[in-house]
Amino acid sequence: MGCGLIWFSGVAAMPKPPKTVLVLGDSLSAAHNIPLASGWVHLLDLRLRKMVPPWRAINASISGETSLSGRNRLPALLKTWQPAVVVIELGANDGLQGLSLPVLRDNLAAMIAMARKARARVLLLGIELPVNYGPRYRDGLRAVYADLAREKHVALVPFLLEGVALDPALMQRDGLHPVAAAEPKVLDTVWQPLQPLLRGRRASTRTPSEPSAPLSHHPHPAAG
Repeated sequence: MGCGLIWFSGVAAMPKPPKTVLVLGDSLSAAHNIPLASGWVHLLDLRLRKMVPPWRAINASISGETSLSGRNRLPALLKTWQPAVVVIELGANDGLQGLSLPVLRDNLAAMIAMARKARARVLLLGIELPVNYGPRYRDGLRAVYADLAREKHVALVPFLLEGVALDPALMQRDGLHPVAAAEPKVLDTVWQPLQPLLRGRRASTRTPSEPSAPLSHHPHPAAG
């Protein structure tokens, strides 16, 4: 009986695992064509681990991911990692493939609901399309993120690549993905609205007064 008590005391004294930020995204979060350690999610993990108490980032991003495939994968990810915060960075591939914007909205809304049911706070990361997609579709995509953030009361980054996309020195030759040197700037864009969520608060939705800078034209729209 004495050994059992000692064993139980030892288990009880074990430190709790760090709280988790789960990032569900596409190639923009999966460190496309750059070292994994240079990607903004890995940089986020390094920053989180320095906090007291420490957090961690789990990168569940896959290049080519659409909102539907992310929606299908999220339940298992929530069960496995039990995150306190879920960052959703999806929709770029839906847009680049010209998929239905109402379907995108439905998928994102479902993922927000799943995360909240799992008691996780949500940060939604928006994206812009190349100008050759036309103003109607581009404005519609932008509205999907803004409307969801407002209606569901979730934190929003309107454009993940704000301050990066129009600088050729910060973008890869495909015109869609940042170079490694730009990833710290991407992290800074995410970090500002993420911080209140780490403290258990709801971040205010940041909606730009003017449309964000568009991505440059790219001849292979399904590459993301």
